[in-house]
Amino acid sequence: MPFKANAARRHHIPRQKRRVTNWSVYNTSLRQRGSLTLWFSEEAIAGWRAAPRTTRGGQPWYAPLAILTALTLKAVFRLALRQTEGLIASIIDLLDLSLAVPTFSTLSRRAETVEVPRPRTSSGMDNDADSEPLHLLVDSTGLKLCGAGEWLVEKHGTKRRRSWRKLHIGVDASTGEIVAATLTTKDVDDASEAGALLEQMEGALASFTADGAYDQDSVYDAVAGRDPAAAVIVPPRATAALSETAETAPTQRDRHLQGIAEKG
Repeated sequence: MPFKANAARRHHIPRQKRRVTNWSVYNTSLRQRGSLTLWFSEEAIAGWRAAPRTTRGGQPWYAPLAILTALTLKAVFRLALRQTEGLIASIIDLLDLSLAVPTFSTLSRRAETVEVPRPRTSSGMDNDADSEPLHLLVDSTGLKLCGAGEWLVEKHGTKRRRSWRKLHIGVDASTGEIVAATLTTKDVDDASEAGALLEQMEGALASFTADGAYDQDSVYDAVAGRDPAAAVIVPPRATAALSETAETAPTQRDRHLQGIAEKG
């Protein structure tokens, strides 16, 4: 009955008009995602060795840049310290550079004191007036609770009921930093946690991006109440309908539907 009542103003999204035709270029771009290119800039080569020490004490061989480079490769490729030393040596040898390679013991010792530069704090975590508005990416994922029950299943073969939780996270699009998070039961709707995620932010909001599960009026209202000028980037569902005031006072969601109907 509700579908019949809204049939007069129901909006149907047309099929996509633009299709991929340059398959050779698209196939080449997919292969390039797996390519690996490493190089040392002139600044990195000049700053590889530590500057001469002017105070009393031993002279370090490697600048923090060299240690940080090695530790970054260790984290990216999930290597042990000895394998990291071998990777750095092979890269320097392939590039025909005359740079010393930090040993695994040096990496282990310097890793405790090296200062890691952190990315610029996003507006979601900083209340500075000069910070730029935040582009927020929102999604959720399921988490399985594990504990003593896992051991009972392995030892005795008994069956048990699995318990799940849902983690809702908001990520800064520019830095990849998680600026908001909530943990709920598995029965909680994704869109219902949009307001709770926005409450954890302190700076200005530029946009709110999520999937079709967040295509609800409550999400648009929460974003508008937080920052009226913020854009809501949520794909409408196939059965999305215009509001009753779409002709006189269209909402941001109405403009999305009207734009899809005009341009596809």
